[in-house]
Amino acid sequence: MRRQSETLLLVPLLPIFLLGMFPMLLIGLLGFFGLIIFGILLVCVGLTLGLEAHGEFNEGIIVRGYARPSERATQVSNLHAATRSAAVLEIVGLALVVTGLAGFFGSG
Repeated sequence: MRRQSETLLLVPLLPIFLLGMFPMLLIGLLGFFGLIIFGILLVCVGLTLGLEAHGEFNEGIIVRGYARPSERATQVSNLHAATRSAAVLEIVGLALVVTGLAGFFGSG
């Protein structure tokens, strides 16, 4: 039985580390103010995703005109999925802003 290398175990964790590196550095360098900035950025990303989803839906209706009910159901389903993910990002961003403000005013 051959033993696997420990470095092979770290390969799946590398993307998580790279994604988490930016917020942790921001929080470490800027403190609670960095948490507020990161929350505002997440809210902006959520708003952008929601607006793009609605824009694509409207563009599809305007360009293609009347669609069959099955195609319309697919378009509406895609719109709802994008809107839900945008709402989750907005809620997480607002939670980070509130946490940052509570830490900023609570610890000072």
